[in-house]
Amino acid sequence: MPLYETVFIARNDVTQQQVESIADGIGAQLDADKGLPPAPPPAEGEPESPRPSVSVKKREYWGLRSLAYRINKNRKGHYMLLGIDAAPASVLEMERQLRLNEDVLRFMTIRVEAFEEAQSAILSRKSDDRERGFRGPKPAGRFESGRKRGYDDREEFRAREDTLPRERDEFHGLEE
Repeated sequence: MPLYETVFIARNDVTQQQVESIADGIGAQLDADKGLPPAPPPAEGEPESPRPSVSVKKREYWGLRSLAYRINKNRKGHYMLLGIDAAPASVLEMERQLRLNEDVLRFMTIRVEAFEEAQSAILSRKSDDRERGFRGPKPAGRFESGRKRGYDDREEFRAREDTLPRERDEFHGLEE
């Protein structure tokens, strides 16, 4: 079957668990389209263990991120990436369900040749940001005091000030 990657953005009002449940619903719907039976209910006293979806091969939660522009009055959204192995008709049904879900702001599905085994670029960039951390003390600038430089503090104006008083004195000397 063809392989697809779907990224969807959920509203920032929902929790991460609700975003995970949307992804679980997508996986259950795709598994049902493949003819797989739903997960059996847990026995009494046993906690409910999530059954991994056969159709969803890759799943990454990218976190709550800022949107490039406002969508339905939302400035942030929960991003989720799903790697899907399903028939094209099942993908169309999944997109229809995402379109109907009020918690999903946007989604995009593309067909890929193979899934990348490594983390996506979004998650790998997040880990790089965390590793940078403290870079050490700030180096001393041109001015040791650390004050803001004004208009007259630039070198060219300081150099002119050194020559200007002499010229003024000479000019005033001729006048008197």
